[in-house]
Amino acid sequence: MKKFLTLLKIEGKLSLRCIDSIFFGVCMPVGIMILIGLIAGQNPTTSDAGTTLIQSSFGALATVGICATAFMGIPLTIADYRDKKILKQFFVTPVSPTMLLWVHAVINMLLSVVSALLIYAVAKTFFGYEMMGSKLAFMGSYLLVMVSMYSLGLLIASLCQTVKTANVVCSIVYFPMLFLSGATIPFEIFPKPLQAVAGFLPLTQGIKLLKSTSLGLETSLLIPLIVLFGSLVIGIILSMRFFRWE
Repeated sequence: MKKFLTLLKIEGKLSLRCIDSIFFGVCMPVGIMILIGLIAGQNPTTSDAGTTLIQSSFGALATVGICATAFMGIPLTIADYRDKKILKQFFVTPVSPTMLLWVHAVINMLLSVVSALLIYAVAKTFFGYEMMGSKLAFMGSYLLVMVSMYSLGLLIASLCQTVKTANVVCSIVYFPMLFLSGATIPFEIFPKPLQAVAGFLPLTQGIKLLKSTSLGLETSLLIPLIVLFGSLVIGIILSMRFFRWE
């Protein structure tokens, strides 16, 4: 445990030097929440009777931090460490490469949770946000979405052997997930054909789950749960199959 905490402290300081994860994972979703609050305030939505735009958007914005760390943070860090032979060097130290991966998973989870908490604090303090659904159900759903997206991020890191390749693949995955899943742009305003395509994205189903639990909607969550658990299992199995330390 002491080795883990020491490595967590060191890698955490190194992670804070990378402003990209902080900007895209924390600052951007908080900024979007402020803009929604200033523009829409307590105006009701057209798609969800009895709910405000802030209430409808909270679950989606909470996933922006997950998206940034899962599809940009974890894959690029692991690919960079592999490219620089850092993972290989850990084999001759008391700290195993596996511990290094767990450390980075914890760092990115903490960043995602901080992002969600800041969004909640801003929405509640300045715009009177109140969660209509169960907070416990929302937290469980949030954890499921997080581990599912992280398993896919680890799969990308496993398949991409160089930083250049990881940059390209992460961009191809990250931006469609960010803009088509409903994380930043409301899914309901998309044209029907685009909604049909975006519905295949795992994060789209994750946002549907978070939106339902945060609003307390009595809708079927079978498909989102199947997609998220399926993504989690497939991501873990394929990551273990294709992962290389060097």
